[in-house]
Amino acid sequence: MYSHLSQDFGPQVNFKKRKLKLNNFTGLPQFSKVLVERMWRTVPLLSDFQPVELCNLEYTPDRGSSIDPHFDDFWVWGERLVTMNLLSDSLLTFSVSGDTSNIEVSVPMPRRSLIIVQGPARYEWKHAIKRQDILSRRIAVTLRELAQDFCESGKSYAVGHELIKTALSFQGESVQVSINKECEG
Repeated sequence: MYSHLSQDFGPQVNFKKRKLKLNNFTGLPQFSKVLVERMWRTVPLLSDFQPVELCNLEYTPDRGSSIDPHFDDFWVWGERLVTMNLLSDSLLTFSVSGDTSNIEVSVPMPRRSLIIVQGPARYEWKHAIKRQDILSRRIAVTLRELAQDFCESGKSYAVGHELIKTALSFQGESVQVSINKECEG
């Protein structure tokens, strides 16, 4: 269940056909420029991070907000997923299923924190926000970079190069506002 409000700045993605639609994408929003530049300056792991999508999600306990365990699509989104957790503390729950066991690990996300999901946490563990972990209004700002196929020497580099150039113009208007939409995948 995905019972939250979302606002998306990024290319329209057809996840089933694995295609990107660039027509309506005008870049990341102006307000995000200061956030991205601050990440580049203060978080060494993000000094080369080139986000092409920003998704704002609002979670509230009265709506039963949550996001089921999932992987963000590997074909389009790259190594690092970056989320800023605003307004209230929450937990990000990672889960992995083996032949004989299921393991869950809950990671605290304090108010005003930044979390980077990468490596095994990105590719081997699903992530979720459980309904019981939304105790008050929470805003999540999630930024995504492109998968390797869209980067230099990748088969879709021309598309990726155009997306990065557009995204980092910081002239974006929201391409989608919705309720009950998965934006973290």
